[in-house]
Amino acid sequence: MDRSFFDTDADGFETPVSPHRGRGGGEITIAATARTPGHDQSTSLVEQLSETHRAMIDAVLIGDGLPRVAELASVGAGGAVSIVLPALSETVGPPNHEQPGNPSALTRWVAERVRGRPAAVPADVVAEVPILLRDDLLGAVVLLRSGAEPCAEAVEFLHLAASAAVIQLAIEDAKQAVEQTLRGSFLEELLTRQDLSRAEIVRRAARLGCDLSRGAVILCLELNSDRPRLVAALIAEEYPGALHQQLDGAGRDTGPRVFAVLPTTEGGTAESTLAAAKRLATRLRHHGIVGLSSFYSDPAELGSAAQEAELVLAVLRQSDAPIDDEMAGGTYKLLLRVLASHPEELRTFYEATIAPLVRYDDQYRTELVRTLQTYLDTNCNMNATAAAIFAHRHTIAYRIDRIRELTGLDPTRSEDRERLGLSLKVHRLLAPSLPR
Repeated sequence: MDRSFFDTDADGFETPVSPHRGRGGGEITIAATARTPGHDQSTSLVEQLSETHRAMIDAVLIGDGLPRVAELASVGAGGAVSIVLPALSETVGPPNHEQPGNPSALTRWVAERVRGRPAAVPADVVAEVPILLRDDLLGAVVLLRSGAEPCAEAVEFLHLAASAAVIQLAIEDAKQAVEQTLRGSFLEELLTRQDLSRAEIVRRAARLGCDLSRGAVILCLELNSDRPRLVAALIAEEYPGALHQQLDGAGRDTGPRVFAVLPTTEGGTAESTLAAAKRLATRLRHHGIVGLSSFYSDPAELGSAAQEAELVLAVLRQSDAPIDDEMAGGTYKLLLRVLASHPEELRTFYEATIAPLVRYDDQYRTELVRTLQTYLDTNCNMNATAAAIFAHRHTIAYRIDRIRELTGLDPTRSEDRERLGLSLKVHRLLAPSLPR
């Protein structure tokens, strides 16, 4: 291999030198008499470069992408050309050059260069042109040693390929920006609009790669870390097909939140979907508080599911009690759905049952609510209640009488006991700081 294309730094690492520039920085005049095989000898270099450049731009714009660009560069340069872009996790070039799961020395070399680390130049590299965007090194276009001798103007074609690669990067960035905007818009509307039809929700989600035709679970994460990208990566890894977006929560007294729509799993059941959602929530708890909705089979109700997830998060945010498992089903699940869709009904029920006890405790610093909770938890056993809260049995009897007077409900009667038990759960949702 012609080592004249390389310079050696102080650490002993070799770096390719552009054939256009000498080691002392002076320009090298390269004869433009050689022609790429397959081209008419009368075709000028400028025309050849212009034609190749147009073909590369067309390849990028119509979706043939970097493989076609590398092919055109190889034909123009008269040798094997690879394009390495760690930013896109992509290396394209000669067949069999890359093996899945076993990146070549070329890929590793460019990746180290992008990270700003010194690395030995692979033996088969003849010349290299960096791929730069706003002075940031993103990758390289590399001419590799092959059986054929590259033409004298080979580096010109490498520059054209590097230019096309920058355009490819810009297109990918634009796609991601548009998709992010669409995701954010869709989730914002899902949270705030009640008039989205089932068909519209399914259609818009499908455009974003998420199948909601069979229902979903909504996850709401309140971030307590500054690593939203890691959160996004965890969601993508743990739950393929999920639709997620960070929303700043304007108008809330909370920090940024990540909402994720978790579609029905391949198993196609509510149970399997909730199980997968819980696994994801467990992994995300290192990054904040996670609220999960129950499974909603009708996509038109996912707005309510998002509200339910936020309500669960609100309860967890203000309570030290591990109540998230309780909220995955049973009475809490029903109450959360009612709270999400008809909050006035729960508040009316709350005012008619336990609200007088809450206000009495606040005013006189008593423990009627705690006493009632413990009394019901001990199956209305007066002695067990007294032992649990370290109070005299007569004190418990007096408090039970006050509960009857303030609520009009008798904890010793089964019907009233059920209403009081339900009212405690409602209070836990409306005022999550309920002591236990």
